[in-house]
Amino acid sequence: MGMYKYIREAWKSPKETYVGDLLKVRMIKWRREPVVVRIDRPTRLDRARSLGYQAKQGYVMVRVRVRKGGRKRPRWKGARKPSKMGQVKYSPKKSLQWIAEEKAARKFPNLEVLNSYWVGEDGMYKWFEVIMVDPHHPVIKADPKINWITGKAHKGRVFRGLTSAGRKGRGLRNKGKGAEKVRPSVRANKGKTK
Repeated sequence: MGMYKYIREAWKSPKETYVGDLLKVRMIKWRREPVVVRIDRPTRLDRARSLGYQAKQGYVMVRVRVRKGGRKRPRWKGARKPSKMGQVKYSPKKSLQWIAEEKAARKFPNLEVLNSYWVGEDGMYKWFEVIMVDPHHPVIKADPKINWITGKAHKGRVFRGLTSAGRKGRGLRNKGKGAEKVRPSVRANKGKTK
């Protein structure tokens, strides 16, 4: 087994391996950090590499903290029955991973989101590491593996649901029978009958 396979096996069940102890110690520090933090290197090297990360100029790693649970709605000032206040049972219709990618993109508007992966969670928060790419960097422009991201079609790709987490949230992992109305988008098919 190569090094990456050992790392991958350890992260499959973090609580039973050394990863669980590492996360307990690291999360004490992570909780005190800002929501979006730039980091030097990936925590899960195997996952980052499989999602397109390379240790070269133009690639930026960011760790993002997202609060778990549904959407928090502001409480009404006027009189309402408690059941009609509309505070609970609202979902954002996006995965927490997609929300984390958007937070990273807003913090670094000159970079594009390539992909992201889970790195830990506790009772209140989830942490994701986001791989970001600088589309204006000469090293990125010269690399044929990644220079597709410099095109105009990929500008603000995370906000249009073009990342892996975004495509999953839009239902684009499903194909064939039962998935007729997810392409090109749910909105484009609104009001159409079979």
